Amino acid sequence: EVQLVESGGGLVQAGGSLRLSCAASGFIFDDYAIGWFRQAPGKKREGLACISNGDGSTFYADSVKGRFTISSDNAKNTVFLQMNSLKPEDTAVYSCAASSTWSPFQFNYWGQGTQVTVSS
Repeated sequence: EVQLVESGGGLVQAGGSLRLSCAASGFIFDDYAIGWFRQAPGKKREGLACISNGDGSTFYADSVKGRFTISSDNAKNTVFLQMNSLKPEDTAVYSCAASSTWSPFQFNYWGQGTQVTVSS
């Protein structure tokens, strides 16, 4: 059974940092790319960053470049999203997803998400 489990969300003050984790199981980790997304209430889901577990290639949305960093620990089948200089507008449910292709992506598997709240 494919599973993606996010953790690391919580409440943080503006300017602070959080590191999210996405633990994957049930598929060949190195054959997939993992992406991070977020969705705030009343807004569309936004793609933030993606990493190829095979060769380490990364992609970032302009909105998070320079503040967020995606990385992976292939030995632990886990992808991380380091978020720095957080702003109140970063408040959202953050989810990870797995894609069997790289550009174009096909995110077939999704986690349930973790809440991130940034207070001003």
